[in-house]
Amino acid sequence: MASDNFVDYVKIHCTSGSGGGGSTHFRREKYIPLGGPDGGDGGRGGHVILRGNKQLWTLLHLKFKKHIKAGHGAHGAGNLKTGSQGQDVYIEVPLGTLAKDGETGEVLFEITQDGEEFIIQRGGMGGMGNNFFKSPTNQTPRYAQPGGESLEGWKILEMKILADVGLVGFPNAGKSTLLSVITAAKPEIGDYPFTTLRPNLGIVSYRDHRSFVMADIPGIIEGAHAGKGLGLRFLRHIERNSLLLFMVPADSDDIKKEYKILLNELKQYNPELLHKERLLAITKSDMLDEELIKAMKKELPKIPYVFISSFAQQGLVELKDLIWKHLNADEQA
Repeated sequence: MASDNFVDYVKIHCTSGSGGGGSTHFRREKYIPLGGPDGGDGGRGGHVILRGNKQLWTLLHLKFKKHIKAGHGAHGAGNLKTGSQGQDVYIEVPLGTLAKDGETGEVLFEITQDGEEFIIQRGGMGGMGNNFFKSPTNQTPRYAQPGGESLEGWKILEMKILADVGLVGFPNAGKSTLLSVITAAKPEIGDYPFTTLRPNLGIVSYRDHRSFVMADIPGIIEGAHAGKGLGLRFLRHIERNSLLLFMVPADSDDIKKEYKILLNELKQYNPELLHKERLLAITKSDMLDEELIKAMKKELPKIPYVFISSFAQQGLVELKDLIWKHLNADEQA
């Protein structure tokens, strides 16, 4: 997935269709000059509907399509003819898409299943024809119900990446390099902060033709939960990951302290993230000898860890084994 094509936030204006009005027609045929009411109902206005599509990974297709309109319902007619229904409009979105009210920010729903559908803007109801209102005491009603009005408003669509493993670390921790080495993803890599400006996804091949999805999230800095750096825009993607892989380079001044800072940023953003499974990868470990690794192990956080080097292809098999073990802990229990 090309990073330039990754769009995870759009604001669209949705207008549903108005309902058709009911008919006030009376039956008039040869030999039946004074027939009763036979006005049909109006058709429902079209809905604007969101539908999940597992083939999509981005909201790019909606970036330049800001106004979406559904069709209007047709009016009812004589002989109890119901007006045709307004055409519904379907918006295909990736799994993990959150829909919000554009004015209040209220969460309306989220799409998590392929083919799942939710109405984001409901069409107006069709009006009842005069036939509906006839009764023993009112056999010739000369009125019908107007159709319901269309609704319009701004809606916000936010995508949260659905991945098995989310990479968490400061800029230049080696997240993009790891993703490029163990998946087919081609993220931009450089020796400067915030090389990754958009999340990248990659599929990691494992033993016996099995696989899992890994997401590289742009680097976190202290204060990210308050919007510093790339801040809140990307922290939300971590909410969807089953497992979090913290990555700290071997040349860090204090690995344990760096891990705690990262963990605190997640806690400040959403305390529920602390309930997720956590692993630690010490990156750039090709510069360490066995004696130094042994000494460092005594100071590491009390979570499962592995020493790796993406550049030297060291520890990557062990890393995949560790990830797979924790992703499938329930099955192995």
